This record gives sequence, C-alpha cells and structure tokens, in this order.
Amino acid sequence: MGIVFNQFSNVVEWDESKEGVIFWKWPNDEIKKGSKLFIRPGQDAIFMNKGKIEGIFTDDGEYDIESEIIPFLSTLKGFKFGFNSGMRTEVVFVNTKELLCKWGTKNAINIPAQGLPGGMPIRAFGTYNVKVEDAPVMLEKLAGTMQTYTVEDVKTRVDASLDTLLMSWIAKEGNDMFNLQADARNIAKGIESDMDMDLRSIGIGIVDFKINSFNYPEEIRKMQEKAAAQAMVGDVGKYNQIAFADSMSNGTGGGGGNAAGMAQAMVGAQMGMAMGQQMMSGMGMGQQPMQGQPMQGQPAAGGAVPKFCPNCGTPTNGANFCSNCGTKLA
Repeated sequence: MGIVFNQFSNVVEWDESKEGVIFWKWPNDEIKKGSKLFIRPGQDAIFMNKGKIEGIFTDDGEYDIESEIIPFLSTLKGFKFGFNSGMRTEVVFVNTKELLCKWGTKNAINIPAQGLPGGMPIRAFGTYNVKVEDAPVMLEKLAGTMQTYTVEDVKTRVDASLDTLLMSWIAKEGNDMFNLQADARNIAKGIESDMDMDLRSIGIGIVDFKINSFNYPEEIRKMQEKAAAQAMVGDVGKYNQIAFADSMSNGTGGGGGNAAGMAQAMVGAQMGMAMGQQMMSGMGMGQQPMQGQPMQGQPAAGGAVPKFCPNCGTPTNGANFCSNCGTKLA
C-alpha cells in the first residue's frame, strides 16, 4: 500500500533543482499532522524553532515526522498535533557535498618585479571547492537573515580578499616572476590555508584551491618565447640561422612571383651562402684547398706546368710563365 496523507499533510523535502546551493529553507513554516520528511543523499535536514536548532537529521531516507522526528527534537518532543493545528517550525536543508567554484582576477594585479618600476601586471585563474564544515555555526551566522546561501555568495566573499592573498603568496613563493606556474602549487596551498581559516568563521571550508594559469602581458609572453627558443638552440647566431631557415620554408622570406619577391629570395640565398661559409670557417675548413689543387699563387707540384695560371686563371699553353700576369708556372 502506498503512503496516504490526509488533506492537511505536507511533504517536507528539497529537490535541489538549482545547482550551487549550500543551504535552503523549506518555504512553509507549519508542518501538518501526517506529514513526511524526505532526506536525499548528500543532505542534512535541520529543524529550528525561534532561531534555535531543535534537531539535526543526517541519514537519507523517508521519515514520519510525528513518530520518527518529533520525539528527537529538543524542546518540541512533547508536541501533539491538533485536528486543525500544525507544528510551527523551520526546516533548513543543508548540502553536505563539495561544490565547485571558479575564480579569476577581475583586473590585472601588479606584482613587484626587478627592473619594472610599476610592477608586472598579471591575471590568474583557477578553481576551488567549498564544503559545509560546521552546519550549526553556518545557520547561526547566516540562516536568520537568508532564505538560501549559494557558492556565488561564497565567491563574493572570496573575491574581496583574493587579490591581496595572491600578491602576498606570490611574494613568498614566487621564485621566478617570469615563470610563476612552476610555483603555482605552493602559492595555491598558501591561499587555500588563509581562505579556509577565514570561511570557517561562518562554518564553511575551502577544499582543493587550484591555480590553473597565470596570464602575462603580450610583451612578456613574446620575450619568454624568444628566450626559450634561444635556450633550446644554444646561442644567438644559431637562433638567427634557424629563424631565417624557418621563414624561407614558410614563404615569408620572399617569393610571390614578382620582382621584389625574387630579389628577396636572391638576397636570402646569398645570406644562406654567407652563413654556410661562416659555419665552415668556424669548423676550421675555410683554409683547406681541395685535393690536387695548388694554393693560389703557388706553382703546381713536381715541376709540371698547369693548364691554367693559378694566379689569374689564364690558359698557360705549356709556357713556364703566365702570359697575362707573369706568374712563374714551373
């Protein structure tokens, strides 16, 4: 047989139709005879009378209020329902689950940095979870004046002190101002500790505060990218060579089928040849003659007359001296 209610009975429950709610007051202030209480998983039901907590029920399930709830209420345990009268009391449902909240700096905050008189403006973004740690304290502080309390209300409180905490913990843990992500875990733990201490005064705790990213100004990001590329290559000369080769392969060094593009391509080719010569010279190969060829201005080995003058390149025709420049050939 199903549950039967009389015409005056009601159902005391919270369906959590709206996300992010930390506590919610049941809108009626009078419970009728034959009423039932439903507690869902992750909820507590707290009965209050004139601002005082009468009883806290934490186990999920279905309860008959007259026989299973009233006997456990502090000052209402002897209450008897009349034919037309009900029990005047407040029921507050508390969400006991962890609730996710996103955070982010609304404006860039200036972090003191060496060489930057005004500081370095950065933004930061992340997430944290909130959880009810002490329901009686929370209700004492908040339930008297509020019908509901949500993560957005917590976020408003957190945002009021977030910038100050962020600056403070970056100063303590930020070893490299240009790579704060490396210290993000320690910075986040410090902020979580301070914020948790503050929110516990209203019965709520902060769990798992995270910094997902630090955002630097565009100029700083470009400097970081260039410094990283140079560090990977090893020196500026090689970095420039790789940058040039990359621009040529992407078509940004010239081309396009017009005269200007062809000229750029020729200049690029000359630069490439010059780079190649520099690299050969750096490896000690710039002074080595090819096998079988004499050095410029020197006669061929073994007294044989060369076919061309090694000094000016004029055909020798077997002569001992060059007919053009007079260089001795044998």
